[in-house]
Amino acid sequence: MAEYSSILLEKAVDELAKLPGIGKKTALRLALHLLGEDKLKTEQLCGSLTNMRNNIVLCKRCYNISDSSTCSICSNPKRDESLLCVVADMRDVLAIERTCSFNGLYHVLGGIINPIEGVSPNDLRINELIERTLKEDIKEIILALPATIEGDTTNYYLSRVLKEFKGTISTIAKGISVGDALEYADEVTLGRSIANRIPYNNV
Repeated sequence: MAEYSSILLEKAVDELAKLPGIGKKTALRLALHLLGEDKLKTEQLCGSLTNMRNNIVLCKRCYNISDSSTCSICSNPKRDESLLCVVADMRDVLAIERTCSFNGLYHVLGGIINPIEGVSPNDLRINELIERTLKEDIKEIILALPATIEGDTTNYYLSRVLKEFKGTISTIAKGISVGDALEYADEVTLGRSIANRIPYNNV
């Protein structure tokens, strides 16, 4: 026997409940809210989600999400191109940008080294990072990876493969608690961690 009086509602709730942090009760509230809204508003929401999924691409330079082949950060002439912040994923870019304390460029690895989950250095954009250090006039690389064992492992690996890099390699200060992901850090703490970065070799 169906839990709901409508199989269409049940299917909508099931799909919404697949989103992170959304349980069945919240999914039901969202579905009923959309059902009670003007039909045009629901169609606009669906259209925006479809447009986002079909048209967002990765920046060909930093691999952050973008509406075009080069993202708004990489194409901004006011950004300091000598400063490169290496992050695990696009959520970290959003977190750092919210602090308004960093004016350089980014390089999104696409994850961190995690043998347990089958993520090796070959699965990340490490070769692309090395290429950027050879082609671009980068003077400092900031390793802004999670304060976890996997993040530290990735930091160490990057410090080894970048040993020919002539500039400075630094890491964010440990205002970020061990085990924390950047996206969950408050903006003040994260901003200070970026501003008070230290040479990686001193960690």
